[in-house]
Amino acid sequence: MNDMLKYKGYYGSVHYDVDEPIFYGKLEFIKALVSYEANDAVGIKKAFEEAVDDYLALCKQEKIAPELPFKGSLNIRLGHELHEKVAILALRENVSINKYICNLLKQVDGRIAV
Repeated sequence: MNDMLKYKGYYGSVHYDVDEPIFYGKLEFIKALVSYEANDAVGIKKAFEEAVDDYLALCKQEKIAPELPFKGSLNIRLGHELHEKVAILALRENVSINKYICNLLKQVDGRIAV
C-alpha cells in the first residue's frame, strides 16, 4: 500500500499529476471530502497530517463527531446463490452467517499487509 498514508486512524490516498506536477490525495473511507496537495513526496505526508488535524479541529469546533473510517459493520450483497451456500455452511458449523464470514476473514487476515 505505497499509495496510502495513515495518521490518527485515518487513511489518505496519494496520487501524482504529471501535468501540474503535484502530489494530491484525500481522506479515504469517510464520506466527508477532505483533500490535500503538495509539491513533493515529503510535503504530501505533511499536508495529509495537517488535513487530518484540521478535520478533527473543525469537527470539535462545530461540536460534531468526526466520521470514523471503520465502524466495524458493513453490508455486502452476495447474490442468491452465494448467500444460500454461506447460509448452509454457517448452519453446518452452528454459527450465524455473520460469525461464519468473520471466521473466514480472520483466516486471511495475516496475509493482508497494511
